[in-house]
Amino acid sequence: MVLLEGIALGWLLIVIGAVLLLVEVHTPGFFATVPATVMIFLGILLLLGVDIFNSGWGVIIGVIIAIGAAGFTVWMYGKITPNESPTTISRDSLIGMEGRVKTTVDPNTLSGKVFIASTEWSARSTGPEIPPGKKVKVVDSHGVHIVVEEVK
Repeated sequence: MVLLEGIALGWLLIVIGAVLLLVEVHTPGFFATVPATVMIFLGILLLLGVDIFNSGWGVIIGVIIAIGAAGFTVWMYGKITPNESPTTISRDSLIGMEGRVKTTVDPNTLSGKVFIASTEWSARSTGPEIPPGKKVKVVDSHGVHIVVEEVK
């Protein structure tokens, strides 16, 4: 009976670990990866017949495997994530940058849209109306929008 309980608990740990990995894939953040990996490894130990709860050697093996699985997961996660810091862009840092008009930009409204640095910004022009597709340069920023002029 003890063997069957270990097998059932082993499968339960593996299933819970797999569900946690799926949660991690859906909403990345590294909060579920380590416990998921540890649960899967401990579940495998139980399926192999190692009593990680009552046997002295089983507890030692379980702890060593859990620490190793956690360390391996952290190491692997560090290898697959990029080493670069995320870039931040504010409207003030856009001054001098060039982009393309997406929606007509005119000097009187903020309905114009400009695509700069992989982001769409509300814009108005310094002079005449600028049609979509034209190249523009950011010359200023005010509040929540930027001011652009056409690049000739």
